[in-house]
Amino acid sequence: MKKFFFIFVILFICSSLFLDVQAQCAMCTKTAQQLGEKPALGLNKAILYLMGAPFAIVGFIGFRWWKQNKKFEEGEEQKA
Repeated sequence: MKKFFFIFVILFICSSLFLDVQAQCAMCTKTAQQLGEKPALGLNKAILYLMGAPFAIVGFIGFRWWKQNKKFEEGEEQKA
């Protein structure tokens, strides 16, 4: 568990250091260029924020699956 937490913290720190990430499709880029500098940055940050939820959900499901599989394997080893 400590190893997983350590990896999560490292990934979080690395992702927060790269603040100048471009997360816009071609249509969003054209719209942002028409809006101006500040609204374009806000739009970009909103896209990144909304992108985080699906990744968090998939990560949580993957973690639970891994943990359940680990318990199952430990139960199999004890039976043998």
